[in-house]
Amino acid sequence: MSNLKNFYREIPPLSSGDSFLVFDRVKDNFDFPVHYHPEFEINFIQNGKGVKRVVGDNIEEIDNIELVLIGPNLYHGWELHKCTNKQIHEITIQFHNDLFDETLLSRRIMNPIKDMFNRSIHGILFSKKTAEELSSRLIKISKLDGMDYFLEITSILYDLANSRNQRLLSTFTVDYDTFDDYDKMKLVYEYVQKNFAEKISLDDVSNVASMTSISFNRFIKKRTGKTFVNYINDIRIGYAARWLVEKDLSISEIAFKSGFNNIANFNRSFKSIKKCTPSQYREDFSGLKRIL
Repeated sequence: MSNLKNFYREIPPLSSGDSFLVFDRVKDNFDFPVHYHPEFEINFIQNGKGVKRVVGDNIEEIDNIELVLIGPNLYHGWELHKCTNKQIHEITIQFHNDLFDETLLSRRIMNPIKDMFNRSIHGILFSKKTAEELSSRLIKISKLDGMDYFLEITSILYDLANSRNQRLLSTFTVDYDTFDDYDKMKLVYEYVQKNFAEKISLDDVSNVASMTSISFNRFIKKRTGKTFVNYINDIRIGYAARWLVEKDLSISEIAFKSGFNNIANFNRSFKSIKKCTPSQYREDFSGLKRIL
């Protein structure tokens, strides 16, 4: 497969305690640079005829309506390309790759979803008919609450899994050995998630992984394609991005809350990672409806 270091590793504003993240927005500009993340992603687009979609090694121009499922760490992106519509409606649902654990997926009733998840490592394009039939339910997702929200998304996953005329997009699959599923990487991830708001030294995290600082530097670079400092900043900016759309806090408050002690450094890091300023991000993602 292609070298993922060439692509941006997105850290969505989805914490370990969340189940699903839903974006529901209408935009006139639909450019999402090629990126990847360990979360599953459902992407529904209306009024997007002419947009270019990239999933793994598959590149296609989409129709007016489409629905895809992207598996963990499969790179993907969208480009406005030939689309001239100024009312592109996008609904994105993201969820952790371990939300439905192996014990649950092994139950017979979950077999269709398990099979679909296994195939999603290629990316799955659902038929136009399926996209149209599920469109009203997807549009209503962000208006639900609590268990109704959870059950409806699970029900949609089940209907997707049983739908006809699905098409796999990418010819290659992801080598999961290159990602965050090693025990040491999990320990590091959990430690950083718990302590990101505080000062974290290289020695602190090296000790968590039971490695020397030099060995850990090589380890984190190999696993994430990033330096130790950039990895920490990615986590912090991920939380900052979430709070920008969730909380009514000033940008400076969010900067300090997410572990930056210098607003200029926060702004610089945010723009480097998210390709826009914090205020632009808050405006662009004002359509965020629900995190459960």
